Amino acid sequence: MSEEVIKIAVIGASGYTGQELIRLLVMHQNVEIVGVTSRQEAGRSLSEVFPRLRGARVAEELTFMHPSIDAIADTGASVVFLALPHGVASEFAIGLLDKGIRVIDLSADFRLRSPEIYEEFYDQPHPAPELLDRAVYGLPETYSEEIASADLVASPGCYPTSILTPLLPLLKANLLKPASIVVSSLSGVSGAGKKADASLIFAEVNESLRAYGAPKHRHLSEIEQELSIAAGETVRISFVPHLMPITAGIATTIFCAPSGDGGDISLEVARVLEKAYSESAFVRILGEGNFADTKHVVRTNFIDIGWVVDSRTGRLILSSAEDNLGKGAGSQAIQSFNLMCGLPEESGLMNF
Repeated sequence: MSEEVIKIAVIGASGYTGQELIRLLVMHQNVEIVGVTSRQEAGRSLSEVFPRLRGARVAEELTFMHPSIDAIADTGASVVFLALPHGVASEFAIGLLDKGIRVIDLSADFRLRSPEIYEEFYDQPHPAPELLDRAVYGLPETYSEEIASADLVASPGCYPTSILTPLLPLLKANLLKPASIVVSSLSGVSGAGKKADASLIFAEVNESLRAYGAPKHRHLSEIEQELSIAAGETVRISFVPHLMPITAGIATTIFCAPSGDGGDISLEVARVLEKAYSESAFVRILGEGNFADTKHVVRTNFIDIGWVVDSRTGRLILSSAEDNLGKGAGSQAIQSFNLMCGLPEESGLMNF
């Protein structure tokens, strides 16, 4: 393990994703946290805002500051994580990159290659289209080499990670009919962020399960972008997300039709997925007849994948599970950070 210590900062550190980033980065032996920002919590210590971190030296010594590009640069951070809303993150990315600081953005601002598609799905013009060609989509299992040399990484959304990880290798291998793909995903309430919203209070979500965001959830834009790249053709899918009454976790079920008429599709799926992820520290292939379960992935950076073949309909049913705050957000961003800094990919991420 490298003994190098890298100074980092987190902008927008008081939300759920920011909290997960801080929790993991405090334990990362190659990281020194030198700056955390929050307009709401400015002046308060990390341990005061996040009591679970009491006893950690950095949590007692470091206080939240107002978000400022110059203030962050003055901390000496060489890498900055942006845990900010879309439309806001780009303002900081521009200024930080100008100062030679590498950026990992957890918002949607740099995930899309097309500013027109960004405007279509996010209802506003892209705030920094000149940076889109510079950004690397931060799915480590697919773009590890590009991430390693990038100075701007766009960390994927939580739903896209759960959908793209099973599908991309299968589409690249021409095992599926792209037009047949239908996805149903269920997410814990933390996926909505740390905000006051009557529809998210305990009495509204407890003992309840509901769909939302259909037929055009914002994450569809990056999902279809990456599926189209893998398939070599334009891909459009049906995607319905659901809110379930748990704090964290995403369970995704994907329905699709095999592209061929013969052969054992289950064996082909196993062969392709195992080949694609044989060197991946965080993708666990469960195999045929196994369904992924959120209880096995929450508070980890793992994503589990299983599948069954429905012989009655001739369809393949894929199952995946991940932590929306982990592999779907904070821990995956740290996985990209490790690649960018030449560290082992699993550094700081094997804390069960």
